[in-house]
Amino acid sequence: MSKPASTVTPNTWEFLRDAMITPTGFREYDARWKYPDDINLPGITALGLGLGTQMHARGIEPVIAVGNDYRDYSLSIKNALMLGLMQAGITVKDIGPALSPMAYFAQFHLDAPAVAMVTASHNPNGWTGVKMGFQRPLTHGPDEMGELRDIVLNGRGERRPGGAYEFVDGVREAYLDDLVGDFKMTRKLKVVCATGNGTASAFAPELFRRLGVEVVDSHNTLDYTFPHYNPNPEAMEMLHDMADSVRASGADLALGFDGDGDRCGVVDNEGEEIFADKMGVIMARDLVKLYPNSTFVADVKSTGLFASDPELQKHGAKADYWKTGHSHMKRRVKELGALAGFEKSGHYFLAEPIGRGYDCGMRVAVEICKLMDRNPDMSMSDLRRALPQTWATPTMSPYAADTEKYDILDRLVEKLVAKAEAGDKIGGRAIAEVITVNGARVMLDNGGWGLVRASSNTPNLVVVCESPESEAEMRAIFADIDAVIRTEPGVGDYDQSI
Repeated sequence: MSKPASTVTPNTWEFLRDAMITPTGFREYDARWKYPDDINLPGITALGLGLGTQMHARGIEPVIAVGNDYRDYSLSIKNALMLGLMQAGITVKDIGPALSPMAYFAQFHLDAPAVAMVTASHNPNGWTGVKMGFQRPLTHGPDEMGELRDIVLNGRGERRPGGAYEFVDGVREAYLDDLVGDFKMTRKLKVVCATGNGTASAFAPELFRRLGVEVVDSHNTLDYTFPHYNPNPEAMEMLHDMADSVRASGADLALGFDGDGDRCGVVDNEGEEIFADKMGVIMARDLVKLYPNSTFVADVKSTGLFASDPELQKHGAKADYWKTGHSHMKRRVKELGALAGFEKSGHYFLAEPIGRGYDCGMRVAVEICKLMDRNPDMSMSDLRRALPQTWATPTMSPYAADTEKYDILDRLVEKLVAKAEAGDKIGGRAIAEVITVNGARVMLDNGGWGLVRASSNTPNLVVVCESPESEAEMRAIFADIDAVIRTEPGVGDYDQSI
């Protein structure tokens, strides 16, 4: 095949004939473009041909499960992708409209070695993309994405005979059966189910009712115009709407899902949102009683409680702080044989014997209902208040140009490691260790910490600090971390600060 063009001009002869792909759509863990501004349908077909070529190059059996999210253009995108996969000699098993975790489930259910899910995740309408993976339950990381990008953009996709197409019905029902199992609630539980009219609308309400949960519907009609808000449980608009619904209905909690259902947001019975890292500690406390001495992976933006919480320590829990990003986290959970992984953005990775290790918002919802069932005399706010109190900054992002941010970060990591080796203090505390798997997470002797890393998606650094002692100490940690950051003239203003 010829190399795709990098500029896309809609309403031209070439636009309907030639592959056009903006190279920046190839991200660290998946591919995302504005459609049709940054990619056209022949470009999507070239992507499918490249993905099929990559499967052959890696010795993957030429069979792939393919699904699409609920947007008005996702079926066109999926058809164009499948055409390219079939051109590459791949047998396509089309599972129809799906959540991303339903597509991951299909790999196991259909024994398919590969998966491609057409979704823009929680991005607003106008975006499309593909999440893909070969080695279940893993998805492509930076190495695989880099290899795929090179195959596609250099026109190295190879056509082969043998491609085939099969529509596979019934995967949604099998997925729901797998999620529910034989579990039924023994306590009364009333849950606000918030889907923002996205794909999860076709799954979550039915799932809760099958568990024996009373459902308070919140925008649970499929509508790909997203008339209320873009489904993203990290966005305050959705969280505030969930909190309002809890207060209005007297529900026990609210669970909200993003556009492709791989993330879950939680609001408790008092209308307080519980960020995924703190929710992870609540879940880890419950799970470690059932599975003592378990390992839990947390991303470097997450609370220090995974390492310092006395309840977790009492049951022998081990904490591992790892790189932010769903692809990195899935891989780490699998490598370590961890029971679960928690990412502050709302991706949860529940591994055997609870889940299969991939991020599934529906599985998280089921496990939260089970947690509530095992603690029948506790409300979600009781569970939240039972955690040791910590004071944390929001995620703060000072500007650093994409071309410079990684070099700047390397120097900052060196400076922070040097401070630790010199016995310097941060926030008035001794430095216990500096974790450098993803930037520098400076761990202090009392469980406090400060993080600086580079954003994967935007021209920024990312800074987060937390203290188990006080707001004053949290501010002191930030002041000392920021003083090191300010030694780099290439770092600009924060998007928000304390």
